[in-house]
Amino acid sequence: MYRKGEVRYEPLALPDRVQLAPEDALRAAEAFRDYMKRRHSVRQYSDRPVPEAVIAACIAAAGSAPSGANHQPWHFAAIADPGMKARIRQAAEEEERAFYAGGAGDEWLAALEPIGTGVEKPHLTMAPWLIVVFAQRYGLTAEGERYKNYYVPESVGIATGFLIAAIHHAGLVCLEHTPNPMKFLPELCRRPAHEKAVMILPVGYPAEDATVPAVAKRKKPLAEIMSLFR
Repeated sequence: MYRKGEVRYEPLALPDRVQLAPEDALRAAEAFRDYMKRRHSVRQYSDRPVPEAVIAACIAAAGSAPSGANHQPWHFAAIADPGMKARIRQAAEEEERAFYAGGAGDEWLAALEPIGTGVEKPHLTMAPWLIVVFAQRYGLTAEGERYKNYYVPESVGIATGFLIAAIHHAGLVCLEHTPNPMKFLPELCRRPAHEKAVMILPVGYPAEDATVPAVAKRKKPLAEIMSLFR
């Protein structure tokens, strides 16, 4: 985390070592791979409550992600307030109506067809929690002076990946909703103007009748996503 005047490198002995023997590493990697294959983006939520402490622990895991110059250019607003969730849903559906009425091209709409999305976003009020992910365009010191953040999209993307994995690890589900533009979110969440909302994650337990689009189970084979150079 950036602090004004801290410009020297001070090495710290590696505080944690979690390395495994090769055979144990393979077992661990394969177990994690198989567990993450059981993660699904869900649109139907149960009304079963989720303790605040669980959400806080997931966000703390996201906050441990690496970032450019360790500036940690992110903020996570966790929302359980029904009124705030209703406002977010209303604004999201207004944007979606414009999107489906011509804001999106035919190719984009055709790509979305197998996913089964539409204008209505009931998950934004059904889910017990919404987590709004903010990216900080720049930082401010305690004295109010601006400083540059580095690799902001990459850093926030990594932290959001940590968050999604933590939510899955907690036995919960979420959905990756990208607001566009939803410029009201910083004000609604009492965030400064230099923060931009980049994603909303409804979080909770899946409904008993929850479904996922069949196409979501189609993943590229390893041979298509990995190049190996020995």
